[in-house]
Amino acid sequence: SRPEFESQEHGPLFIFYNISPSKSVLFSVELRVIVEITCPNPSLMYRLLEADSKSMRSMSGSRRNSGSSLVSSSSASSNLSHLEEDTWILWGRIVNEWDEWRRKKDKLLKELIRKGIPHHFRAIVWQLLGNATDMPVKNQYSELLKMSSPCEKLIRRDIARTYPEHEFFKGQDSLGQEVLFNVMKAYSLVDREVGYCQGSAFIVGLLLMQMPEEEAFCVFVRLMQEYRLRELFKPSMAELGLCIYQFEYLLQEQLPELNVHFRSQSFHTSMYASSWFLTLFLTFLPLPVATRIFDIFMYEGLEIIFRVGLAILQYNQTDLIQLDMEGMSQHFQKVIPHQFDSCPDKLILRAYQIKYNPKRMKKLEKEYTTIKNKEMEEQIEIKRLRTENRLLKQRIETLEKGQVTRAQEAEENYVIKRELAVVRQQCSTASESLERAQDTIRELQQHKHSEEFVSGLQTQLEQSRLREAELLGALKEMQDKRNNSLPDETNVAQLQEELKQVKLRELETLHSFREMQETVTELNQRWQHHMARGGGHWKESPKKNALNELQDKLMGVRLREAQAQAELKEVKLKALQLESQNQIHSNLLSRHEQERAALQDRLQHLTSHNKSLQGQLSEMKRKQTESDCKSKEEVMAVRLREADTMAAMAELRQRIAELEIQKEEGLIQGQLNHSDSRQYITELREQIAELKNEVWYSSKLIFTQHTIQSGFLCSDYCFEHSWHSLDELQEVVT
Repeated sequence: SRPEFESQEHGPLFIFYNISPSKSVLFSVELRVIVEITCPNPSLMYRLLEADSKSMRSMSGSRRNSGSSLVSSSSASSNLSHLEEDTWILWGRIVNEWDEWRRKKDKLLKELIRKGIPHHFRAIVWQLLGNATDMPVKNQYSELLKMSSPCEKLIRRDIARTYPEHEFFKGQDSLGQEVLFNVMKAYSLVDREVGYCQGSAFIVGLLLMQMPEEEAFCVFVRLMQEYRLRELFKPSMAELGLCIYQFEYLLQEQLPELNVHFRSQSFHTSMYASSWFLTLFLTFLPLPVATRIFDIFMYEGLEIIFRVGLAILQYNQTDLIQLDMEGMSQHFQKVIPHQFDSCPDKLILRAYQIKYNPKRMKKLEKEYTTIKNKEMEEQIEIKRLRTENRLLKQRIETLEKGQVTRAQEAEENYVIKRELAVVRQQCSTASESLERAQDTIRELQQHKHSEEFVSGLQTQLEQSRLREAELLGALKEMQDKRNNSLPDETNVAQLQEELKQVKLRELETLHSFREMQETVTELNQRWQHHMARGGGHWKESPKKNALNELQDKLMGVRLREAQAQAELKEVKLKALQLESQNQIHSNLLSRHEQERAALQDRLQHLTSHNKSLQGQLSEMKRKQTESDCKSKEEVMAVRLREADTMAAMAELRQRIAELEIQKEEGLIQGQLNHSDSRQYITELREQIAELKNEVWYSSKLIFTQHTIQSGFLCSDYCFEHSWHSLDELQEVVT
């Protein structure tokens, strides 16, 4: 409404602008909202608007006919500026009365948001839509920036790839890159499970284009918590799989021909739709178009992403069906993003013509969850079966190795038994010779032979005992070796069974060989008999002669066949023998390899043990050296204390001598009276008590250190001597 277009009857008047049909569609909602807000009688105003629109259309037609297009275009531009001013007033009122609009005029607000939020109102409207104006996490933002995040390197790497052509983010040390790093780092510290995901930087970058970093951080936190984005950006990306599953269902339902073409070309939905859900079309469409979609996303959620995606596919269905996989990829990258640059509203209108059923989407979510749970159970079962299969394979390999080593164990057992028998025989021989030698010694002792002869016999006896001890040690080693190498009863039974089977096969082979030899012998006898009869063939008829010749040839063929079979069986028998010998040799080689490996392991173990013993020896030597040093120091300290004690003893003796001299002088001169002598005796007793305490403490100290070194005798002597001197002093005083 403008003051110059007001009337007294109807209040403010409105002008229906002479613009294109597409532009008139855009402004119809704003006009209707302005009418409802400002006009006291909306019905009357709607009738006036209709009349004005008809008159304007007729006027525009007459102007086109008369050729006055310049005047109409200038009036349209002035009217557009008036409408922009009215839109600003309207959105300012919406922001100031936000709670009332959400409660009472929610449908009208939805239509206005679909038409686009003005650029200067986007920051505050997005915060109001996300309920992110007063969040506690905003006060923590400055503290989070001081902390370090494990995702900092990844964030720094991807910042240069976020809106590289935008002025705000262009340049390595630009302000945009710095604030983008701050917001992404702060969120990676708030939500450590998600941390940082590459697509989230584009969403944060769009927020930073509209508002400061603290407000952008709060809005992004709210988007992650309330708009399903956190589930999309988790490491498992389970929500992205659900969105792809739902989008494929909508594509199959509403665009079946295109879906069949995609499947035939192996053009999967995730190849083009994953970035749509992760970045909300910010990396696919131009920034103005993507910002319009983000306006609606802030109010309606992920529903607009499904709608816009299907609208884009529906709009390009005819072109995509004619392309192969590579052509479709090029079409998605170069053609589709620039189709709606001039008119984003065209894309929005097409999006809301798509059928979208929220209840059906909930059912699809349940179906997808059920399918994923089944797949998880199948994977667990497959993992369990693979583990069981691996264990069974290991068991089969172990059993095969056991069958191969049974023959080795039998051979080793036989060899050990033979060696054990030889050692036992040697031991018995040595014991017999020892007994004979002892008998000889007894006889010689009885006959009292010379000492030299007896000493020689004793030397022989000692040598025989040494040989006996060596033989006993060898016998013990052979027994241990036998015990270690003997197989258990079950293995022996299996080996005996296999040996029986081998012997049976050999008997069968020999029996068949003998039968073949008998056959050959019988044929030879028949042949000789036939040759004996062959002398009168010339008297018979020609037919019988021919028949006899054929029989001769047949007999020759049978003989050769029998000989060939006999030779074949003989060759097979030799091959069987060679195979058994080859197996025995291979078993011996494997056994030697195992022994070599065991010896190497034992050598390594002994080497490591030797090193550890050497380390312990060096450590013990070091400790011994330290203890020697300490003992020497303690001995020196004890000797010093003894010297001090001896000096104290000398002083005590000198004091005693002085007291004796004073006593003698007092007795000779007779100068001491009765009272003075008592006082003097009291002082002497006090001095004696003090000296006694000093000597007792020093003697006790020396006595306690007696266990350290050999200072016990000296300290004991000093102790007794000091007490003896004190007793003498006390007697003198008395």
